[in-house]
Amino acid sequence: MEDSSTDVWVTGIGLVSSLGEGNATHLEALSEAGRAPILNETTYRPYTVHPLAPVDFNRQIPKKSDQRQMEPWQRIGVYAAGKALEDAGIAKDLALLQKTNLVVAAGSGERDASVDAKVLETIGSRADTDVLAKEILPGALRPTLFLAQLSNLLAGNISIVHNVTASSRTFMGEEMAGISAIENTFRRIRGGQGDVFLVGGALNAEREDLLLGYELGRNLWSRPFRAVWERREPGSEGGLVPGSMGAFLVLEQRRHAEARGRKPYARLTQVVSDRSRRRPGEAAEAMGRLIRRMAPGPGPLAVLSGACGVEPVTSDERTFLEDLPRLGLEPAIRAYGSRLGHGVEAHFPAGIALAALALGERRFYPPCPSSGIEKPFSSSLDRVLVTGLGHWRGEALALLDRPS
Repeated sequence: MEDSSTDVWVTGIGLVSSLGEGNATHLEALSEAGRAPILNETTYRPYTVHPLAPVDFNRQIPKKSDQRQMEPWQRIGVYAAGKALEDAGIAKDLALLQKTNLVVAAGSGERDASVDAKVLETIGSRADTDVLAKEILPGALRPTLFLAQLSNLLAGNISIVHNVTASSRTFMGEEMAGISAIENTFRRIRGGQGDVFLVGGALNAEREDLLLGYELGRNLWSRPFRAVWERREPGSEGGLVPGSMGAFLVLEQRRHAEARGRKPYARLTQVVSDRSRRRPGEAAEAMGRLIRRMAPGPGPLAVLSGACGVEPVTSDERTFLEDLPRLGLEPAIRAYGSRLGHGVEAHFPAGIALAALALGERRFYPPCPSSGIEKPFSSSLDRVLVTGLGHWRGEALALLDRPS
């Protein structure tokens, strides 16, 4: 019999997004059927983003000097990490913080757009790039940084601000980073390589450099806003709508959590991933292999889909989801990106967080009635499947349930 003492429990959740901050705020917003998403449709027109709700960063990052040396994506991540530690009863417990391991999913950091512009303007009138680098960059960039912030600075700042001082790992690279961070943490806890972990990621969607990068790959939705499932239309390649968010979780070995008297939101029972070449239909095939490997068993299944809206991968995910009844499953599907936007590195951790919150409350989120795929859920909420398909690469599934 499998040793249940090494079960992976979700004991802390830290969320910030366009909906606000905190668990109660997200539960309330996502439980209100028909509530409109928070959007900024003007600043980056024709592109839409889900902007971060007003946040008082002083509550989790008290030193102004710390805040000044962080770009917005770091402040978002450090703030969400602090909320998760608080929620798990770990914050300010120095003995426990010293054994808390850190796993971060990070992008390449934010570029300094004003320095980029100055460099390009100068190159336009002068092609002497050697002199240019010596003249402009030393005076424009802060020590230890280059034109884009280093990805592992998020982990470094979490360690400094919140005194998380055990092992630290950073995974870099869009959605697959968030998937790998969760999967790595899950396997390390199950394998007895650590008792308690802080894991998650962050995204600042309100960045011209980020939007430029995704649009060069033809990945952004540039038409009037629609929910994720509704972006598949004639003449359109779909597209993602980025959302600013921070999502961190405290994942803890069951016996460790019980020893300190903590009750879980949910149990993370399985995390499986793949990385197909994305030839036509391959993403759907990869997800089919993953669900068979997971073997969740028949019956009602709540599904939090990480679908992004980009085609053809969103259609591939829909094919996979609509095929679940053939395995004896009765899925009730919700695409949380329709409300939060797409969080890239933070997206999969956010899905895990929302699944755990739903299981903790024992009620699922209402469907988007115009989606054509999201149906009401009237069964007892005992398990939630979270899907993660990167807009370019990476496929994953995570299954959570209610601990006995």
